[in-house]
Amino acid sequence: MYSREHFVIGAAVSGLLLVPLSDRFSTPLLAVLFTYGVLLSVFVDLDHFVLTRFRTGDWHHLRACLADPPAAFGDQDWVFEDIDDMEHERILSHVLLGGLLVGGLAVLSPAVAVFTAVVLYFHVLADLLRDNGFA
Repeated sequence: MYSREHFVIGAAVSGLLLVPLSDRFSTPLLAVLFTYGVLLSVFVDLDHFVLTRFRTGDWHHLRACLADPPAAFGDQDWVFEDIDDMEHERILSHVLLGGLLVGGLAVLSPAVAVFTAVVLYFHVLADLLRDNGFA
C-alpha cells in the first residue's frame, strides 16, 4: 500500500482513537498522539529498506528514495520493482517491530500502547487487503 494511503488510514484511525482518550489526555497531548499515529502508520514501512538490504546486499533502494523524496512518497511503484515476493517478510517485520514497540510502551503507558497497537493493526490489515486483491 502506498504511503499516502497509509497516511489517510493513520489519520482516520488516530482521529477516532482520540475520542475515548480525550478524558485521559490534555488537548496538546492529544495533538501529539494524533501526529504520532499518523507518522507511525506511514514510517513503519521504513523496515522495507532493511529487508531489501538483506536481499540485495546494498542500500540502493534507500539511496534512490532519499535522492527524490517527492517521488518516493508520491509514486512508489518504482521503489521496489526489482524485488519479488516480499509480502510475507513485510508483514512479519511489521508484526515483530509492532510487538516490540507495543510491549515497550505497555510499561510506560498502557493507553499509548493500545493506541499504537490499533494504529499498527490497521496498517497491517490495509497491507493484507491490498496484497490479497481486496483493496
